[in-house]
Amino acid sequence: MAKKEFTYRGKTMDELEVMSLTEFAKLLPARQKRSLNRGLTETQKTLLKKIRSRKNNIETHCRDMIILPEMVDKTIKIHRGKDFVAVIISPEMLGHYLGEFALTKSKVAHSAPGIGATKSSSSLSVR
Repeated sequence: MAKKEFTYRGKTMDELEVMSLTEFAKLLPARQKRSLNRGLTETQKTLLKKIRSRKNNIETHCRDMIILPEMVDKTIKIHRGKDFVAVIISPEMLGHYLGEFALTKSKVAHSAPGIGATKSSSSLSVR
């Protein structure tokens, strides 16, 4: 069985890469379309410049950047408050924000009571 080719709103990846930013914005949902129509911020412009210079493993704090067709197959390290998470951009991520793929909250896992815990708090974990 042949592998199905990726399409975004009826456009193939080759057609998307040729499109200008304004043409691509017309395919996006309302929130992303409005964001691109208002223009990119300075940090978004510098990130896009780094991506266009064919660099890989780019570190960025710009979590509000919309994933564009020219970012596909690049590795971008997105800041999540404490460290950077390496994310390989795939075609299915088009139109989403970078911040969606680097979650800032992690699950809290509690273990046994620590040093200085009272007898009553240490007996809670026995139950």
